[in-house]
Amino acid sequence: MSDRAAAPPVDMRTQFGALALKNPILVASGTFGYAVEIAHLTDLDRLGGIATKGISPRPRFGNPTPRMCETASGMINSIGLENVGVEGFARDKAPRLARLDTAIVVNFFGETFDEYVECAAGLDRVAREVGGVHALEMNISCPNIKKGGVEFGTQPAVAAELVRACRQVTRLPLWVKLTPNITDITALAAAVVEAGADGLSIINTITAMGVDVRRRRPRIATVFGGLSGPAIKPIALRMVYQVARARLGVPICGIGGIVTAEDAAEFLVAGATAVQVGTQNFADPGCAARLVDELAALAAELGVSRIADLVGTLETSFEPICPT
Repeated sequence: MSDRAAAPPVDMRTQFGALALKNPILVASGTFGYAVEIAHLTDLDRLGGIATKGISPRPRFGNPTPRMCETASGMINSIGLENVGVEGFARDKAPRLARLDTAIVVNFFGETFDEYVECAAGLDRVAREVGGVHALEMNISCPNIKKGGVEFGTQPAVAAELVRACRQVTRLPLWVKLTPNITDITALAAAVVEAGADGLSIINTITAMGVDVRRRRPRIATVFGGLSGPAIKPIALRMVYQVARARLGVPICGIGGIVTAEDAAEFLVAGATAVQVGTQNFADPGCAARLVDELAALAAELGVSRIADLVGTLETSFEPICPT
């Protein structure tokens, strides 16, 4: 028998603004459906939270096929935000989500300014009347729809006006998902926080394309789509750190290429309070639930008793190298 005492369990609880999470591991919108259809593949109650498939005011069919392709260390998608709409969500999805023991963050969007506001108000009503909604994640950053999405997310003043309008129609915590397809993400983050955002999701996919050289055709029907997966992690980390360093007073959810516990921990150290697992869900739907335990084990190895104590601990000073 070992004389060494067992290490105490790591406290994985995380406070993301007003929303209490049992742990900092969420799944990202667009990679996990509405979660209820994945329930037979993984334990949804193990997750800190679920960001649902993006919801629009009315049902949406999405883009023509092909609309996904694999690329080096990632994938490009142009799904086009196909979804059941607010009423379909309220009728068929929210009642089942309300029974889960995890935070439900409903991603939403519109093609016009008024549609964003309509959707925020509709989802606030679903939260009050049906349940299954604990926070909203406002998508102003999707590069694969022709209207809305990234058009609202590249100009700080426009984004702020939209956030301000949505803030007025819901009492739910309002997160804003930011695009990396911008010169200064910190200016954009500051603008939406000033307008009323309670949290930031950083980052969405990066505009990209693939080419089938034998057919001389794009690999996806819309030509351009969103690149995700491990290929974008260094960019996502950089942007999370830049925004965290600006000290805007709201928590950050880091997104981009998370596969392992160390990937998740890198985002926490860089300044994220929580993370979202995205592309890896397509290959391994149980990845996020498993990462909860793996992140706890890593924290214990690092001597961290509370996962929240890992947040924002990046040390950037280095001693100069002396010539020999």
